[in-house]
Amino acid sequence: MNAWSHWETDFEIARAALAWQAEIGVDEAICDTPQNRYDLPASRESATPRPAPPAASAPTAPTAPAQAATADPVAEAQAAAAHAHDLPALCAALGAFPHCELRKGARNLVFADGQENARVMIVGEAPGREEDLQGKPFVGEAGQMLDRMFAAIAMGRANPDPARALYITNILPWRPPQNRDPSPEERAMMRPFVLRHIELVAPDILILMGRISAMTMLETSEGITRIRGQWREVAGRPALPMLHPAYLLRNPAAKREAWADLLDLNARLKALS
Repeated sequence: MNAWSHWETDFEIARAALAWQAEIGVDEAICDTPQNRYDLPASRESATPRPAPPAASAPTAPTAPAQAATADPVAEAQAAAAHAHDLPALCAALGAFPHCELRKGARNLVFADGQENARVMIVGEAPGREEDLQGKPFVGEAGQMLDRMFAAIAMGRANPDPARALYITNILPWRPPQNRDPSPEERAMMRPFVLRHIELVAPDILILMGRISAMTMLETSEGITRIRGQWREVAGRPALPMLHPAYLLRNPAAKREAWADLLDLNARLKALS
């Protein structure tokens, strides 16, 4: 081993020893001569004045995060919806509602489409990709199916005749990521807005389009295939649960049940007239 290698080895040993001493808490070098620490007049610790303990202060008001943690989104939604005296105000209240995280990832708030004086109001589930892009409900493939369904009984969202017109909205105004089902918390905080929406439009009949819509507005866990076609009541109005057009696209055989529900709706409208 040459001299350089020997020096390099000694350096590494010394550095490792120094690191080990620092790790066990050594903070002072050893002097050349021993010292009796007990003979010192005052220790370094006592020579250094200790800071006085902080004075007790009066309780402060909770910070914003703590207040947010105790907020009741459903109660706030009820209050916001109640103060909306027309549809534009309701749309603005939805846009300002801070508790639904879906708003942060959506391109558009999808409020409604169709004729505000329509006798039939459709409540769907949530926007999909096309709805999020265009800011209107039921404009994708399922929406085109919905238009064909109601055109078969001479009804449509563009029909100027209130007796044959449609007004369309959703439980959620924002698209859930990956089109997932809305959570129970999301549905609960949006329900007051939908109820107020129904009051402002004042339709004769509600169509609960799909499983999420029926579960939310009827506050039930029953499956849509079990309760479709059975007249219920929401906000004092007759409500008909129906199979969602997206379900019909996946299960064409179920179009027979959808057609029966459309005929039943048409008969109910004539009876109410």
